[in-house]
Amino acid sequence: MAEETSNHTQTLTRVPIFSGLSEAELAFLAQHAVPRHFAPAETVFGEGEPCSGLYVVESGHVRIFKSSPGGREHVLAIEGPGSSVAELPVFDGGNYPASVSAVDNATLLFVSKQDFQALCLKHPQVALKVLRVVGARLRRLVAIIEELSFTTVRHRLAAFLVRLARTSGMRDDKGIAITLPANNQELASQIGTVRELISRNLSRFQAEGMIEIDGRNIMIIDLKALEAELQSAE
Repeated sequence: MAEETSNHTQTLTRVPIFSGLSEAELAFLAQHAVPRHFAPAETVFGEGEPCSGLYVVESGHVRIFKSSPGGREHVLAIEGPGSSVAELPVFDGGNYPASVSAVDNATLLFVSKQDFQALCLKHPQVALKVLRVVGARLRRLVAIIEELSFTTVRHRLAAFLVRLARTSGMRDDKGIAITLPANNQELASQIGTVRELISRNLSRFQAEGMIEIDGRNIMIIDLKALEAELQSAE
């Protein structure tokens, strides 16, 4: 039990909104945090459900997404260890504004709304840090809206490939190797389109000599050409 609490404390120290708390305060929070385990694709909570508390990702990854009445999804973010999820509804008392599900096997620490609000009352700086986190997410959402409103699928796909190349690409003599999400439907959800357009535009990039496709593995042959797509007229 003591080891588990220690592990929870280490996780909480990585969360931006809890930075600056003392060891005793973090330990208290860790004792009240309830670990919950989720299998891949399992729902953590659904959009519109009453908010019972926030979550901290201890291991694995979760996807935050919105769904249309027709079932189409748009991924707002993929969050990993040390990230907090659902601070806003805990803070303002509203329902969960989006859905969250596990990407892989994930362990999340659940902090109840009551415990979190008590923490904010005792430590007002936590509430200020929540505002910073929420502000950063608002800026990200504005960027998503701009991208969906003013760019083409080809542009958004090129931007996605360039981001992957810069953040997780492996360079060799041939180019930069990247791995796409598990399927084109997931990729489509992340850039706001449908899987048919993903397949079509990937094939076009390959025909134009920018990439080579091997299943979910992509070799970027001409990164500069992809980057030029981001500068071209929409």
